[in-house]
Amino acid sequence: MSSYIIEGGKRLAGEVTVSGSKNASLPIIAASILNPGITRLYNIPNIHDTQITLEILRYLGCKVKKHNGKIEINSKNITKREIPEHLMNQMRSTVVLAGAILGRFKEAKFSYPGGCDIGARPIDLHLAAFKKIGVNIIEDSGFIICKAEKIVGTNINLDFPSVGATENIILASIYAEGVTQITNAAMEPEIVDLAKCLNKMGAKITGAGTNVIKIIGVQKLKDTGYKVMQDRIEAGTLLCAGAITGGNICLNYKNANHITPILNKLEEAGCNIKVEKNRIYMQAPKKLKAVDIKTMPYPGFPTDMQSIFASILTTAKGTSVIVENIFENRYRYTAELNKMGAKITTEGKTAVIKGVRKLSGATVKSTDLRGGASMILAGLCAKGMTTVTNIEYILRGYENLDKKLNELGAKISIQKE
Repeated sequence: MSSYIIEGGKRLAGEVTVSGSKNASLPIIAASILNPGITRLYNIPNIHDTQITLEILRYLGCKVKKHNGKIEINSKNITKREIPEHLMNQMRSTVVLAGAILGRFKEAKFSYPGGCDIGARPIDLHLAAFKKIGVNIIEDSGFIICKAEKIVGTNINLDFPSVGATENIILASIYAEGVTQITNAAMEPEIVDLAKCLNKMGAKITGAGTNVIKIIGVQKLKDTGYKVMQDRIEAGTLLCAGAITGGNICLNYKNANHITPILNKLEEAGCNIKVEKNRIYMQAPKKLKAVDIKTMPYPGFPTDMQSIFASILTTAKGTSVIVENIFENRYRYTAELNKMGAKITTEGKTAVIKGVRKLSGATVKSTDLRGGASMILAGLCAKGMTTVTNIEYILRGYENLDKKLNELGAKISIQKE
């Protein structure tokens, strides 16, 4: 286990580039399974979750090559249909691999997925959708076994606009007979990126980015290359790091429209935001103002930014209220921030944050990916030294976050145990 050691009180300033998207990379890597040839992917972040996903592909029989930021995946000779339990348990998003394996081979076997402990993320929506397109599902000794004689397009209405379920239906339906229509589909930019990649490979997907997506089944896909979009949650995290330190930063990021709710809340908190074609400039005030936040599916405020914003609001002027509408059990990080002098109380979906004058350095334990990032940000503005332990959670989803913050003027080092 390793820790981050953070010397607080450093104002961030300068220019930084946002990495490729974790949440777009994982389903796009999974999509390469559907092409029985070569798929070349660019801008894939070098993080734990992408490494685990590629390890699963190798286990299945794919040949994976990495070279100068490019990943080449040859899926011609896949021999296995089962996702190994020890890899499945490391991250929940591995479940999208099931849809891709099922889509190509009409069978897949996997266990319940793992990942961050931020409450129930049942895959019932995924399994119900699989059944609708003709898949028989058996649960046996903790494993889910999926088999279909043929996959047939149909209308699928999701009870909740789940990103993972939407991705899995798309992947499983690429070779389906007829048309598959998803209503109440997730509208996240990562869904659009997946559809763009698959369409470049020869799929026929329309409506991505809206709540109705249509997939017309095709006979085959072709070799292609695709550059993954930048990570909107990393973009928001870096902007918030600048905000909590009263900083002035320039973000090299092309999709400001993807983070409109984040930019709006930063402006409401007192930051000056200027958006150009490929850059976002942010000047933070000496003292942020309290704001209220409700997490919602896209295009609402993203749940993955909830803990990040909570961190910057700990020292804001006034009282902020956050309502978490997506996941339960996503306030575990608040006890750690309170160790640093924050005043956060939680009840059910709601967190109330009373701004304090200053945070103090302390030893805190990362509780999950985004909660861990919130502790780093708190450490940036705290008086004295902060130690963030259990940083393996953070390494799951951020590429070189410590190095990027150090380039902006932070003082963060890694202590290996």
